[in-house]
Amino acid sequence: MKKDPEINVLGGGLESCSTSPLTGYFRDGACNTCAQDQGSHTVCAVMTAEFLAYSKYVGNDLSTPQPQFSFAGLKPGDRWCLCAGRFLQAHEEGCAPKVDLVATHIRALDIVPLAVLEAHSSDRV
Repeated sequence: MKKDPEINVLGGGLESCSTSPLTGYFRDGACNTCAQDQGSHTVCAVMTAEFLAYSKYVGNDLSTPQPQFSFAGLKPGDRWCLCAGRFLQAHEEGCAPKVDLVATHIRALDIVPLAVLEAHSSDRV
């Protein structure tokens, strides 16, 4: 698998999202993507209790540990490369988490408009 260029939604270099917990399609800490990334794990999101509850409700449980996959489960404050479609769905339902624009891959814009991402921007930018 060949990574797409490491460019964020602002046109700069893609920064790390999280190494603890380790995130990313490539498990490299960044929201890198490629043609094989069908879920477009490109949005660097900062988890909230509300979003984690919503995610569990819609069948994408990110909070329950899954030891068989070495996954400890996410908690509020954790940063995670979220599927762009899941982020957009949460936005439409009014419970989208904050995002880190400099750590969100430009390919997120294939699914989520920049104005939506900017409306949920974290303070890091």
